[in-house]
Amino acid sequence: MRMTDVLETRALDAAMGAARVAVAARIEEALAQYSGNIAEAMRYATAGGKGLRGFLVLESARILGVSDGAVGPAAAIECLHAYSLVHDDLPCMDDDDLRRGQPTVHRKWDEAAAVLAGDALQALAFELVAGADMSAEAKVALSLGLARASGVAGMVGGQALDIAAETADRPLTLDEITDLQAGKTGALITWSATAGAVMAGQDPAPLRAYGDALGLAFQIADDILDVEGDAATVGKAVGKDAGRGKATFVSLLGLDGAKRRAGDLVQEACDALDIYGDKADVLKQAARFVIARQS
Repeated sequence: MRMTDVLETRALDAAMGAARVAVAARIEEALAQYSGNIAEAMRYATAGGKGLRGFLVLESARILGVSDGAVGPAAAIECLHAYSLVHDDLPCMDDDDLRRGQPTVHRKWDEAAAVLAGDALQALAFELVAGADMSAEAKVALSLGLARASGVAGMVGGQALDIAAETADRPLTLDEITDLQAGKTGALITWSATAGAVMAGQDPAPLRAYGDALGLAFQIADDILDVEGDAATVGKAVGKDAGRGKATFVSLLGLDGAKRRAGDLVQEACDALDIYGDKADVLKQAARFVIARQS
């Protein structure tokens, strides 16, 4: 590995590590007033993980000079993402026993606790945005954007399409999968990447282009891990897509083709950030990390 690559990796690791610490502290601060199994399940669901979405919020805010107050939205997106995983793991959805190398919430507690903990995490996400130290206009814009990104027009809508595809008469086309994943996976990533621009009242277009490309690359990397990864490293079951006969980027493009497409998307993401100069180097490294990760 070249020395520049080593230095870039260290910078990214440090930034993501700091983001995870800050986000975890803010979530714990919000949950400290509560007790009982639902609060414990919420803590459990938000523990671990890469913290990519929260990092994107904090880093996009940093490069635009609005870091103050950004930890609230960063914690919010991690809570909302955690809620989506808790519900996604339920027997009525993907029926998974393992998440981040640990038993899923409904296995550690029960299905009712998992549903309620997910519901509470979604509510907490909007509470964290509303309580952030920023202008009222920014709070409204972030809240509206988060509602759209997480609802029928975004994550929930994409998830519904994914479920419907499992019993459809024909496999999805590449364009259909791309549209599906732009909602299911990409919408929250794009919201995270553009949060700094929304807070700063600046044009979000460059960060939106970055987030859109990054979100799709992230999903392709997930499809690749489902084929090449092992459960111990990935932290969840693998090989499920093929077992269900689902069309994925790998099944349609082939393994090598999917890897090339992911690489092209990372380049698109990085190119979109050129307007910010050296300040965006860590975000560019994050894009490269997304397709190099092993979990």
